[in-house]
Amino acid sequence: MSSPDAAHDLWDFEDPVGSEERLREAAAAAPSPAREVLLTHVARALGLQQRYDEGHAVLDALEDAGPEVVARRLLERGRLLRSGGEPEAARPAFAEAVEVARDTGLEALEVDAMHMAALVAPLEEQVPATQRALVRARQCRDPRARDWDASLLNNLGMAHVERGDWRAALAAFEAAMNARVRIGEDERTRVARWMVGWALRHLGHVEAALDVQQMLKGDLDELGLEDPYVEEELALLESLMATIDDLDDPPGAGPADD
Repeated sequence: MSSPDAAHDLWDFEDPVGSEERLREAAAAAPSPAREVLLTHVARALGLQQRYDEGHAVLDALEDAGPEVVARRLLERGRLLRSGGEPEAARPAFAEAVEVARDTGLEALEVDAMHMAALVAPLEEQVPATQRALVRARQCRDPRARDWDASLLNNLGMAHVERGDWRAALAAFEAAMNARVRIGEDERTRVARWMVGWALRHLGHVEAALDVQQMLKGDLDELGLEDPYVEEELALLESLMATIDDLDDPPGAGPADD
């Protein structure tokens, strides 16, 4: 079985081309089954470049070098199908990946596959499917599996948004933010904070939403970073606040009589 960090340390999801190169180099020098595991990551990197046929070809060429390779090949097959516009075709691949991973005690893979299965579920099934994945993640002993709760809570929030339930979405986004803080991922924590502010705005809590985005802006300024999503929300919220102020103080209104 491969080291859990062998591929992780080679990944930069903002640079799938560079990731592919590093993963291929590592795979060329690795023994089986680590080689085959790394090649499943190559397929994922190709998918992120929208080179779906090449990704499928990499998976097709893999030898069955144990249950982890089988589970990962199914998982990445499903990801390629989903990203390539075939979510229904991806469902059985994800379902089988869940079973193989569960039967062999690969908890992080099992939860990853459950999270993907929830994403391709019909709209009415996405909330319960994501909740089941969240329950499973919290039951796991593997910390990598447990740390899936942050992504799952974010996805749960988005599933509630799709159903128009912004209150439930806010609760999920707040829980996701707390999970990101626990994990210690600063960049993803900032994204989670943005999601909370976004939900607050949609619930009409404009001042609270503005506070969230202004704090984010301050943190980004200290780091010398910019985020167009934060800037866009701030502009929108400041416009909404100006409208509220205009309603509180209509044109022509003078001071109250003594």
